[in-house]
Parts: sequence; structure tokens; C-alpha cells
Amino acid sequence: MTRFEKARIVGARALQISMSAPILIDVEGTNLSSPIDIALKELESGILPITIRRTLPDGTFQDIPLKWLIEAV
Repeated sequence: MTRFEKARIVGARALQISMSAPILIDVEGTNLSSPIDIALKELESGILPITIRRTLPDGTFQDIPLKWLIEAV
């Protein structure tokens, strides 16, 4: 996963959380209060149901589940 994809995912998820979307991890007993911190923790845990679409040079695209990119690292 590129740093740009990571920033886009965290930003989009933090916006969802700030607009009252359900949080997918347990934040009880932790000091996670910022939507960005929560989004980063969700990304690191690998539970976000997100697919990344990469456009190829010939104009076609490839959909890659986020879980595959996290496992590759």
C-alpha cells in the first residue's frame, strides 16, 4: 500500500467516524479519542472492509482488497 493510499483511507474513515459511523474496534480502556487515531488503529488491525482501485497505464483498473495489501507488508 502506498503512503497516498494509506492517507486517503485514514482520512476517509476518520471523516466517517466523525460523522457518527460505528467504530469497528473496541476503544474502551484506551486513550484513543481522535477520529484519526481510531481510523489508524482500525487500519492496522485489518478489519476495514475497503477495496482499493488502482488504474493501470492502459486505462483498465484493478480492484485490490485492503486485507491483501496489509498482508503483503
